Amino acid sequence: MLRINDQIGIEDWELTESFVRASGPGGQNVNKVSTAVELRFEAERSPNLPDPVKRRLRRLAGSRWTQEGAIVLFVQDTRSQARNREIARERLKELIEAALHVPKRRVATKPTYGSKMRRLEGKKVRGVVKALRGKVEE
Repeated sequence: MLRINDQIGIEDWELTESFVRASGPGGQNVNKVSTAVELRFEAERSPNLPDPVKRRLRRLAGSRWTQEGAIVLFVQDTRSQARNREIARERLKELIEAALHVPKRRVATKPTYGSKMRRLEGKKVRGVVKALRGKVEE
């Protein structure tokens, strides 16, 4: 079980790991050993995640979210299969923790009168500078 926080834990049946050959450095070892990890988390079917968290998780996951509602993480950072597994689980945990955070609602405000005047004054100054760049009359 992968513990996210006190209330949420991901069951082992929700996670599927497959190992494939990694690209990159490693010499002959790359051709022989499957060190890259593809971690698949069935997020849509997870009974442990509330619906608002699933919606935020879908937005955060982006292209890693499949049409079936799963998150697929591919890790080939190290030459060690065990370390790649740990990294994949850490990334999944970080992604879910980010989805648990409810974003603060932005309250729209009007610009102040002073800020409007400063902006217009700056535009006038720039306009004068640009006007002076014209051809010189003799």
